[in-house]
Formats: sequence, C-alpha cells, structure tokens
Amino acid sequence: MDMKTVLLFSGQGAQSVGMAKTLFDNYEPVRDLFRRADDALGFKISKYCFEGPMEQLTKTSVCQPALYLHGMAVVEVLRQSGMLGEPVCAIGLSLGELTAHAMAGTYDFETGLKIVAERGRLMQEACDASKGAMASFIGGTVDQVAQYCSEFDVDMANLNCPGQIVISGEADKVAAAVEAAKARGGFKMVIPLKVAGAYHSRLMKPARDAFEKYLEGIKFGRPNLAVYTNVTGKRVEEPEEIKEALVKQVVSPVRWEDCMRAAIALGADQFYECGPGGVLAGLGKRIDKSVAVKSVAEIQDLQ
Repeated sequence: MDMKTVLLFSGQGAQSVGMAKTLFDNYEPVRDLFRRADDALGFKISKYCFEGPMEQLTKTSVCQPALYLHGMAVVEVLRQSGMLGEPVCAIGLSLGELTAHAMAGTYDFETGLKIVAERGRLMQEACDASKGAMASFIGGTVDQVAQYCSEFDVDMANLNCPGQIVISGEADKVAAAVEAAKARGGFKMVIPLKVAGAYHSRLMKPARDAFEKYLEGIKFGRPNLAVYTNVTGKRVEEPEEIKEALVKQVVSPVRWEDCMRAAIALGADQFYECGPGGVLAGLGKRIDKSVAVKSVAEIQDLQ
C-alpha cells in the first residue's frame, strides 16, 4: 500500500540562482518541463533559474514562474524515484497555492505557468506603482499585531505559524509600526523584510482586479486531491470558488497555519516541501512538532 503524501509548495522569496539545476541535469522529464516552460513563456526561464542574475530572478514576474516550475519539477523527480506515494493533499504558501492546483489537476502545467506569469507581472506592476514594504513580527499574538495594523493603517499579510506574523502596507507606515513595536517591546523580534512591495495588502488591489479579469477566460476543473486555500484555510473544490479564492488571495492575509493544520488532520504518512528554501519545513515544526516535513529542492535531498 502506498504511503499517503501531502505536498507543500514554496512561496516567493525562496528562489536562488542555480535552482533545480541538479534535477535538470539528472532527469529527462525535468528537462522536458523546462523546455515546455521556455516555450510557453516565450523567454528562457531556465536561464534565469540556473544563471541568474539574482536581481532578475528576484523580480516578481520571473521568480513566480521559476518557483512554480521548480515545484513541479520536484514532484516529477519524487514520482521517478518512487518516493511520491499516494498524494492526498497539495497546499502552497501564497504563489505556492497556484502550484498546488497544478499538482491537483485544476489546470494543466502550461495553463498554470501562464497564470502564474501573469499574476507575477500584475503584482510587479502594483509594486512599481506603490511604495510598499513588509515586516515580520516574531513572538507576539495575532491580537497584538492587529493593534499595530489598526494604529498604523497597515494590513496583516501572513499568519505563518504561532508567533510569526507579517504586516504589509505603505513603506513609511510599516516603518513607523516597526519602530513603535521595537520601542514598546512585547515581541522577540521585529524584522523588516527584503521584498519588492506590499504583498497581500490593499496596495495589491490593481493586481487583484486585473487578475480577476484574466482568470475569467480560463477553464478550471475540480482538483483531484484536497487543496486548502490561503484565504480561509478551508478546502476548495468548485472551479468558480477556486478562482475567487486565488483572486482574493492577492490582497488577503495568508492563513498558512490553518492550511497546514487542515493538511495534518488528514493523517498522511509523509510531507514533502517541493522547492527551494526549506521555509515550510521550519514553519511545519513550529505548527506541530510531531510532523516531519522533508524539503526536496536538489538531487542530494533525495538521499
């Protein structure tokens, strides 16, 4: 009997130059995915993944398709090496939610790649049109962070795990909230994040609106495994409901802890983080110590 598997897909910020290169070098199906991606996008995403430069790879419009591609490549490698087992659930952090839907068959690989590239392009535009920032509040409660959000007129962007919450909004307001939190105390750490803009905040509304229009013309199916949305932490199955969740997600807080707890409740045997960075494995430990998430990004991780 196959091991029941939950697959987790990385979000933006996990990218690094050289990503997926060892998978590409060793697996023909991965080379095929990269060829298909280069063709579908009309530019050499493979070159950016393998050679950078980092500033190009960090652009929202490049790093989102790159991470999607890497996630799908890892799934292919797990399948080839007989480690995939029986997938029962796919979840992803922010951008990773779109990779999860490709894994679950909501749309095919190329369709997903184009959706992700367009989402990245629109979010890049929204970043360029606003001066946004994000910061991580470590060691506080949701209520504590919510008070700073209302006082400084910023949004809560990520509820990652107990004691790790990210705020997002106009750069000067985020900076003011960070200064105040440091001065008043009550948190272990407050860290400004290196990001291109204010993701999952109201500053992304232009991207949200354009993304909604873009998705109207695309046919979605019902996922063939459980997918939980970042917006509510609940399972989504109806094509229209999935579209709505992906659109809302652009301006809504990412409820990663809720998604993770829902996935754990399925009682699966193994959890794989598909993609670079190892961030989700770390968050998984903080959410539930009994759950071991194995991160797979390159060939050495298969040992």
